[in-house]
Amino acid sequence: MSETKADYSQGDIARALRAAGLSADDSLFVHSNIGFFGRLADASAPDAYYLAFKDAIFSVIGEDGTLVVPTFSYSFCRGEPFSREGTRSVCGFFSEMVRLDPEARRSDDANFSVAALGRKAEYFTRDAPQHSFGPDSFFERFLKEDGKICNFNFDAGSTFIHYAERLLKVPYRFDKAFAGKSVINGNEIEKCFYHFVYDLEKPENGPDFVALDKLARKRGLVRTARLGRGAVVVISARDTLELIKSELKVNPSFLVRGPLNTG
Repeated sequence: MSETKADYSQGDIARALRAAGLSADDSLFVHSNIGFFGRLADASAPDAYYLAFKDAIFSVIGEDGTLVVPTFSYSFCRGEPFSREGTRSVCGFFSEMVRLDPEARRSDDANFSVAALGRKAEYFTRDAPQHSFGPDSFFERFLKEDGKICNFNFDAGSTFIHYAERLLKVPYRFDKAFAGKSVINGNEIEKCFYHFVYDLEKPENGPDFVALDKLARKRGLVRTARLGRGAVVVISARDTLELIKSELKVNPSFLVRGPLNTG
């Protein structure tokens, strides 16, 4: 019986990242579906996949670069306690592996935590504010550092878009408080975090980023590179914000399933 052929190698990962526009010193925010790339050469265990991607990423962004992943748990949204050390990410395999990496730092946002590796890891994860998408949130810090959204097998959409929506005061979302208990150094502490939500009774106001992805590609703001059976997709946070800012002026339904319901 012949051996299953690999779809890509660790070297291919680095080549794809460079082809998608990443370079030394970059700060990345990565939404990921690693499995869709297919089979990695010389890897069978999950740890081998994780280390191949981690090593390839840092071979491109270097020791002064930073990798950030969402380790969202929605703990307070679900009425559950949150532990920065113990609560699992719901954002997939790669996210959870970064969270478990001994070198990683994780923020203490009970709904929208992130985990980071690299030079700016402490800056991106320290002292999470109450408003997950507000001033001094991870997303604002990421914008100030001219970060790049780097998606593995997703389009150009990202959670950063909710920060842009709040900054631009869209009429279909609003701040909602979620209180709960955070476990810090073994002690339970009452805390509260605000999520920028839409009315679930108005499903037409739910997120839809297909139009954003299409327009961003048309304007040359997105770079993509094939990897195995999938693709790496890169767009800067700044370009994402500027595109949303300009398009919302002419199309208020740009980021929703629509038509927009503000009644």
